[in-house]
Amino acid sequence: MDKIEEVLVALRRVIRATDLHSKKLIKTASVTGPQLLLMQILHNKGDMTISELARDMSLSQATVTTVLDRLEKRELITRVRSQQDKRKVYPQLTHKGSKILESAPTALQDDFVRRFKNLDNWEQSMIIASLQRVAEMMNADQLDASPFLDIGALDRGEIEKV
Repeated sequence: MDKIEEVLVALRRVIRATDLHSKKLIKTASVTGPQLLLMQILHNKGDMTISELARDMSLSQATVTTVLDRLEKRELITRVRSQQDKRKVYPQLTHKGSKILESAPTALQDDFVRRFKNLDNWEQSMIIASLQRVAEMMNADQLDASPFLDIGALDRGEIEKV
């Protein structure tokens, strides 16, 4: 196998692992990866505005609003207006949303994060630089993406049917 084939096989394995985990997440918890990440942030950090959530998720405010809309439609979150500043709205998990969090499988990247943290600084930097270069070579370096391993659209509408 030549080097180009090795790179393509490695990329395909990453994509395949992400796809398989994404399908498992949808099947077991009926949420997408970004939806789960958003719910976890709400659970762990409490009251946050949409702009704060967007910053934490490394996504645009419009994308986070779309994710929230879908979660609210499924009654997994609710939006609560601030008593101190009526302009601020805080998404909060519902009981139903909390139950999904309890039963959701761990994120695919949890094992990756643990293993990545065990690498030396120089090796971490090499991986980051290489992946950033690959993203650039695929014209994907400017795409809106969250730090969550998931495939497809950030918030797939077909989940609503589950």
